[in-house]
Amino acid sequence: MHYKRILLKLSGEALMGEKQYGIDPARLSEYAEDIKQVVDKGIEVAIVIGGGNIFRGLSGASNGMDRVQGDHMGMLATVINGLALQSALEEKGIQTRLQSAIQINEVAEPFIRRRAMRHLEKGRVVIFGGGTGNPYFTTDSAAVLRAIEIEADVILKGTRVDGIYTSDPEKDKTATKFDTISFKDVLSKGLKVMDTTAFTLSQENELPIVVFDMNKKGNLLRLVSGENIGTVVDN
Repeated sequence: MHYKRILLKLSGEALMGEKQYGIDPARLSEYAEDIKQVVDKGIEVAIVIGGGNIFRGLSGASNGMDRVQGDHMGMLATVINGLALQSALEEKGIQTRLQSAIQINEVAEPFIRRRAMRHLEKGRVVIFGGGTGNPYFTTDSAAVLRAIEIEADVILKGTRVDGIYTSDPEKDKTATKFDTISFKDVLSKGLKVMDTTAFTLSQENELPIVVFDMNKKGNLLRLVSGENIGTVVDN
C-alpha cells in the first residue's frame, strides 16, 4: 500500500447523490463499501465530512443570518453527516468512532488527539465532526488541521471531478488535467483546491493533497494502492 494513514475529506454535497438536499442512502452505502476496501488492506482511515447538504454557514450569512450562528449550525450538520456515515460503515462491519470538536457527549466523543490516534492504531475508522469547533473556519481547514494532528501521510480530497484542471472541466471542454502540481503553482495559477487558510496550512506542514473522483467505484482503493489517480499537490 502507498500510504499507512490517510485523512479522507468528503463534501457534504457528495452525500446528496441524485437528491436536491439531505442524504442519499445509496451514495452513503457506496462510500462505505469503498472505505471498507481500504480498511481491509490495513490502512488507517480518518474522515472529515462537510455539512453543505444540510446547511452552510456562509450561505446563511449571505441571507442576513448572523455568521457565527450560521457556522455553528453548519458544525451540527457535519455531526449529522458523521452519524450517517458511521452507521453505514458499521453496517459493513467496520468499527468506527465519531469525535466532535463541539461537545455532544450523547452522540460523539470529544476530540482528543491521543485517543483518536489510538483508535486508528486499533484499526477503527475515526470520523471527525464539528469542523474545528470555531466559526469562520471551513471543513477544509478542519481536514488539514486533523490530518496534521494525527500525523496522516496524505489528505485525499474526494470530489466529483477526477483531479485539478487548468479551468473548470464542466464549463471548459479544452481544460487539461494536471497529474502533479506544486503548492506554489496552484497559488500562482489561481486554481481552486481548498480555501486559502486550509491550503496554506497544508503547504507549511508539507502535507500532500490528492484530489480525485470519489464517485467512481474503486478509485479510493486504486489510489492508495499507488495507481496514478487524480492530481497530487506537493512541494
